[in-house]
Amino acid sequence: MTSSFSNLSLAPSLARAVAEMGYESMTPIQEQAIPVVLQGRDVMGAAQTGTGKTAAFSLPLLQRMLKHENASTSPARHPVRALVLLPTRELADQVAQSIKDYAKYTQLRSAVVFGGMDMKPQTLQLKAGVEILVATPGRLLDHIEAKNAVLNQVEYVVLDEADRMLDIGFLPDLQRILSYLPKERITLLFSATFSSEIKRLASSYLQDPVTIEVAQSNAAASTVEQHFYSVGADDKRHALHQVLRGRGLKQAFVFVNSKLGCARLARSLEHEGLKTTALHGDKSQDERLKALDAFKKGEVDLLVCTDVAARGLDIKDVPAVFNFDVPFNAEDYVHRIGRTGRAGASGLAVSFVAPSDARLVSDIEKLLKRKIEIEALEFDENQPDIRRQGRINDGRRMYAQTQEAPAADRPGRFAAAHSASGERRSESSRAKPASRDPFFDQPYQASESAAATTGIETAAKVSSGRGISANIKPKRRVAALFKSE
Repeated sequence: MTSSFSNLSLAPSLARAVAEMGYESMTPIQEQAIPVVLQGRDVMGAAQTGTGKTAAFSLPLLQRMLKHENASTSPARHPVRALVLLPTRELADQVAQSIKDYAKYTQLRSAVVFGGMDMKPQTLQLKAGVEILVATPGRLLDHIEAKNAVLNQVEYVVLDEADRMLDIGFLPDLQRILSYLPKERITLLFSATFSSEIKRLASSYLQDPVTIEVAQSNAAASTVEQHFYSVGADDKRHALHQVLRGRGLKQAFVFVNSKLGCARLARSLEHEGLKTTALHGDKSQDERLKALDAFKKGEVDLLVCTDVAARGLDIKDVPAVFNFDVPFNAEDYVHRIGRTGRAGASGLAVSFVAPSDARLVSDIEKLLKRKIEIEALEFDENQPDIRRQGRINDGRRMYAQTQEAPAADRPGRFAAAHSASGERRSESSRAKPASRDPFFDQPYQASESAAATTGIETAAKVSSGRGISANIKPKRRVAALFKSE
């Protein structure tokens, strides 16, 4: 086998595109998978994140599909011949862009469809004809039901991040989609793990697949420096600032476990002077793409995100990943820290471990098969304490992060930050409790004038001597229609 792209027997149009993208030496998954796919065999591949799986399946498929390329404007001459299914919108968009770059000197057409976007532009593109279709399962089913996508001429199917698709419940959708495809086809399945569900899926839809495992399952990249710091839940933001300053980091991913926590942390860090954007499932697709684009361009320092960004996103030269929350699923830890240290570069992974995270850390130890050392983090006394600068909304009540009594300003507002010299605010500038008016401590009593305007006698006059509360109003007397005998 060859280890250089220049020695591959790629068509000149593909070789030119690969050379322009700066590809020289192949990664292990590329070195083993590309020749097998070129032979027309089914593949069941496993490799750790960031090893170049997209090129491993895209280049040989494009090479085999060149026999179908044509310059015709008729949609009938451009049926879907290759289908690539991915679990998330961001990953689908990224893979589609890579395929477009590889095929830019060919006449093969490609398109991507995923949710959160208007279907009309996608429909127009599908109606015009495409050979390579990249999609998320849900949106693809929408187009199939609307008869925008016809898959009866598909020759190649790629299931990328198959374990993730099963985790988020895409198995029924996958089965429906695969039922629309010809039985005679080449199927490539890539997954980080070979669980029993993955093996069952492979046995149902792959024919005599070649199994390729190029690295230890669930192994983290050796170029990533990993640290676990013991930090209280209320000290995590302060710890984040401390590591950013100490390491001189300019950009980083910050992972949290919930969408609500993601939005709150992003707002807090933005208020503390860091250029921050949030990425989670409740944001519209346009907002998610803009957040990623701003981070890629360096316009944003921190990308605070949930595990929607833990798989497959390939952003070069990200120096660090922070696990603000230890992930609930140990496998997600490997995927999170795989956002740094990509393509052989060095990276830093920092996890903040609260006392309640002991079981989650134990799960990561079992996955990595090594003991994790929990380190203490010493805070720099010469730097302002972020813990005293704002309010944290814990979902129940807003508390000022000060050592004094909670400030009396409105909920959601941040208290004034300490100066860089660490001086505390003067006593006169501190929020003081409002003085109480004795009037509001007295029980309610109706005024005589108010009672007179309504024609109702005061309860004190009517009920005097009868032991009825002065606050109970009597019934109004009305004239009788008939005189009772």
